[in-house]
Amino acid sequence: KDALLFTFLQVLFSSIEMHTVWVRLNAVVFFGLTVIVSLAVLTWVSTISHQGFPTVDVLRVNSVKSLRSHSKKDVAVLTFDLHADLAPAFDWNIKQLFVFVVAEYRSKTNPLNQVVIWDKIIEYPEDAKIDLDKATVEYGLIDQGADLRNTTIQLRLVWDHMPLTGRLFMESVPTSTYRLPSQYTSDMKRR
Repeated sequence: KDALLFTFLQVLFSSIEMHTVWVRLNAVVFFGLTVIVSLAVLTWVSTISHQGFPTVDVLRVNSVKSLRSHSKKDVAVLTFDLHADLAPAFDWNIKQLFVFVVAEYRSKTNPLNQVVIWDKIIEYPEDAKIDLDKATVEYGLIDQGADLRNTTIQLRLVWDHMPLTGRLFMESVPTSTYRLPSQYTSDMKRR
């Protein structure tokens, strides 16, 4: 009887090979990756219904510092006012918001022109309240041709959600319109 049992166990275990270190390491690594992906999906699902919408009290052109022609292109330098609270856009999955002001206008050459004139990165909800008065644009409003004079521009505040995990998406609010001067001007003081 004992010989028969011993022969049976030999046949049974001779077909099973010992796993190498590489096979075991592969199993551990892919188990860890499966856990990480599962947690990322759960994070995304937990924030998919977040509907926090910021309030934009004021976004308007304050004045035109200059509107001039430079190398056959119109360049406008503006000042603007911006009062907004972007804290409601945050949830626990948001790493940061990329906030920017876009000037939109129509021209003869392009049906829609969009130019970023100011931007900011906001990493914390505590820093999400923006109060700017008479702020000069960071980037001049530059047209591809000479179509800025007597053009109506619309300012739009856009915020890009950058989550820790999940989808990237942008939201925006159109605000005021402003008509640029019909002649080239410059009220910048020279020193």
